[in-house]
Amino acid sequence: MSQTTTLPLFPLQAVLFPGGHLPLRIFEPRYMDMLAECLRVKSTFGICLIAAGGETGEAAVPHTVGTEARVVAADADAVNEVNIVVAGERRFRITDHSVDRMQLLTGEVEWLPPLPVTPLPAAQANLIPLLERIVRDLGERVPQPHLFEDAEWVGARYAEVLPISLLARQKLLELDDVVSRLEIIQQYLGQRNLL
Repeated sequence: MSQTTTLPLFPLQAVLFPGGHLPLRIFEPRYMDMLAECLRVKSTFGICLIAAGGETGEAAVPHTVGTEARVVAADADAVNEVNIVVAGERRFRITDHSVDRMQLLTGEVEWLPPLPVTPLPAAQANLIPLLERIVRDLGERVPQPHLFEDAEWVGARYAEVLPISLLARQKLLELDDVVSRLEIIQQYLGQRNLL
């Protein structure tokens, strides 16, 4: 049986990928408290796509696979509101969860194995010129290092920026085969004459 870790969860209408950055605006008391504790002890929390419910009010039901998030920038420019940027770290699967009186979700999570570093296959080399332009246009929003030779990194960066549904983005996050992810992205871009 794999070991589980307790992690506060932040269900969102967004999907965070390992190696990616996501800006967030925090204003609900439950998440302000969670953020304060994470900053105090330099810990992380989990971001999961919402399967049912909303971002505010009662705790939403999350998809079971999410990504560990670490705060890399925080700016309190208004009363009762903080803008943060989180970096995606490890993927996890929720095995159980609880909801406290503030409607904050806490999950028992098992870490998914890191995806292997896989050289970009020659068959997907045509994905690189477009991604290089996208990364250049996005500037600081795509953190260094830029690993254009790594199949996992290329697939994750495309999955973050393509105009696809959140559910499609979630399915790409859940895929363990990094080359299959690239093939799906390549087909999508090819069908739209973007390659």
